[in-house]
Amino acid sequence: MTSMIATRDAYGEALRELGQINQDIVVLDADLSGSTKTAVFRKAFPERFFNVGIAEQNLIATAAGLASCGKIPFASTFAVFASGRAFEIIRNSVCYPNLNVKIAATHAGLTVGEDGATHQALEDISLMRSLPNMVVLNPADAIETKQCIYKAAEYKGPVYIRLGRSKVPVIFDRDYRFEIGKGVELREGKDITIIATGVMVEKALLAADELAKEGISARVINMSTIKPIDEDIIIKAAHETKGIVTVEEHSIIGGLGSAVAEVVVNSSPTYVEFIGTQDTFGESGDGNELLEKYGLSVENIVNKAKKILSK
Repeated sequence: MTSMIATRDAYGEALRELGQINQDIVVLDADLSGSTKTAVFRKAFPERFFNVGIAEQNLIATAAGLASCGKIPFASTFAVFASGRAFEIIRNSVCYPNLNVKIAATHAGLTVGEDGATHQALEDISLMRSLPNMVVLNPADAIETKQCIYKAAEYKGPVYIRLGRSKVPVIFDRDYRFEIGKGVELREGKDITIIATGVMVEKALLAADELAKEGISARVINMSTIKPIDEDIIIKAAHETKGIVTVEEHSIIGGLGSAVAEVVVNSSPTYVEFIGTQDTFGESGDGNELLEKYGLSVENIVNKAKKILSK
């Protein structure tokens, strides 16, 4: 049976592990430590944990100050608050001076579920990848999340890490290796390429299985780094398959699909179909049911692949 672990839970565990080996790690939260799982670090290292209250701009500004003094701050709140409410502070106090701040934002995407449209960040990748100096990571499962956190701590500069609320299947084994800026081919294929990120990677693999039943060979790529995006793996896919389907729990405007299309149009034009939310807000409901309603489904991935192949 496949293990189900929320990426936010893996984040909390990774912070505690990092705290034991690096005294410069500090953690900040905006009164949501139980939900973001930074409470795990707080319990282990209370002297290195700072709750700034419901003040997200102060959260980022304080993290910037700590980074300027040589600390490695991880600042956490919900993705909609981190990317939206604190955007200007991230731009001018973190990215402009290129400070070593890590923003680990939880509760991203439709799978926030019952919290509804106001709390379902569907534009955070677009906002964060537009900022100079910002690295944008979106891990697919708990194993990749832990490795993302470790790599972010090693990296010198701003990093935005997108994490989820819901438990998701563990799809990687302990031998998996994550590297910033590198996509990973999880399934070989010669007919069509599916490039997915975050919680949609599992659905991309399931879609490849369905396509295989019809004799269609689908390549699956996990693109957990949205910025800097792995241009080489995209160009190779564009050359070797008949088109690309991008899949993300995010708006099709400005996210993974846009990043892939930018590479393709400049280097190797091919058919690209986008799966994500279609310029709309979400709504309150069960997370899995919302994914289905908004077209973030195995069936839709299969249909988009066939649409390209029909051309």
